[in-house]
Amino acid sequence: MPDSGLSRVLQVALCGGLWLAGGAAAQTKPGEQVYREVCMACHAAGVANAPKFGDRKTWAPLIAEGQAVLTAHGWVGVRGMPARGGNPNLSLEEFSRATAYMARAAGGTWRDPDPKMLAAIRAEEKKRIGALKAKK
Repeated sequence: MPDSGLSRVLQVALCGGLWLAGGAAAQTKPGEQVYREVCMACHAAGVANAPKFGDRKTWAPLIAEGQAVLTAHGWVGVRGMPARGGNPNLSLEEFSRATAYMARAAGGTWRDPDPKMLAAIRAEEKKRIGALKAKK
């Protein structure tokens, strides 16, 4: 059966729609959105001693640890917090943006991570995993 013009248009439209849907799903979420979808459940109320959103006094020593260190520790899991805030679907960049968003709300000056910061976070992640394995 020969390929009709209409059939070809439908194929292109379908493939274009799939590409657009895939592109939309691949976009990195901003920190505030990740905070609201994932982090807020614990950080709004201080569940399991999570530092409350905007609490400058509680966040100050955490911010002093540095962006790469605190983000990497949270990414791996630290204190009462599960790895990735309990959401295995978060990317490191999304998690890092949410951490920076929360730090800024508590008086920090952290920026959303650029490639250099993401590399520093990955390096700290490796150190943290090594330290955790050594404790076992």
